[in-house]
Amino acid sequence: MHRRLVVPASLRQIAAAQEGLVSSEQCHEHGLTKQNAAALVGRQDWGRVARGVFDTGAAGGTTDPFDVPRRRSALVGVLARPGSVATGLCALVWQGVQGAPAHIAPEVTFPDGSPRSGGPGRVRRERLRRWVVVGGLPCVPAELALAQAVPELDRGHAVALMDSARHRRVVTEDEFRRAREAARGRRGAARASPWWDESDPRAESPIETAARLACTDASYPPDALQLVVRDARGRFLARVDLAWLLPGGRVLLLELDGRDAHTTPKALFGDRRRQNGLTSHGAVLLRFTGRDVARGVVVDEVRRVLAAAGWSPHPWPADRPFVLST
Repeated sequence: MHRRLVVPASLRQIAAAQEGLVSSEQCHEHGLTKQNAAALVGRQDWGRVARGVFDTGAAGGTTDPFDVPRRRSALVGVLARPGSVATGLCALVWQGVQGAPAHIAPEVTFPDGSPRSGGPGRVRRERLRRWVVVGGLPCVPAELALAQAVPELDRGHAVALMDSARHRRVVTEDEFRRAREAARGRRGAARASPWWDESDPRAESPIETAARLACTDASYPPDALQLVVRDARGRFLARVDLAWLLPGGRVLLLELDGRDAHTTPKALFGDRRRQNGLTSHGAVLLRFTGRDVARGVVVDEVRRVLAAAGWSPHPWPADRPFVLST
């Protein structure tokens, strides 16, 4: 009978903070030998993700199941290469920026810019003067990560990442401008250059970014984002994601629902009451999901309403409430 191996509590805490992953170096630091780790893998208590990186099976702290594999990719690159720093998409994901593709590859650099062979993912040869440590993981600053990632992405993901980084204040507006400058000269930068102008920090989710871009591409750019709507007496009615001003003092309001955001009985009751309040004052309210955006349903419905109303672009000042006239 095999003697049961006890994983130190301190190592279990690290695993929980790292989406269940630990490195062989961390195992050694917390009293677990290479032989111990190999035995845990042999018994299938642990899995081997890459050379020197183990999956303990511990649950991490990330609640979004779509974000776990991205965060694990960011971790694997650094854990497999001690002394490295996460770059590009991996650095952005680890710093809380939304909008990355569902699957990303590990990517790192070494501060001296030296090449390294072997290991998972990509090693950038880019010297670093500084980096940040976020949740125990060394990352390039978000402004440099944006400069690295944006030229290598498609437009939708690139703009979504920029929107999120600005909205969440992972980068300041000055840092955003510096990121754009730092991107120049990189492969793909010329193709991506117009996308920087399309970013809007008011977008609160990648779904909103996707809907905005889709409507703009169809020649129906929103007149307002995150529009506050009040009734004629000044009472707050709603704040909506996208809006178009219609003739006669009316407005088309578009809301994009995230997973589970409106599914509890209390939320559903509140949504119905709010929707009734808006429509009784002459607003047209459309609500969609991320799947609707991907299928093109949003553009079709927006086009139908705007064409029937005789809409023409009427950009609305940011932060100015819209008062329904009826």
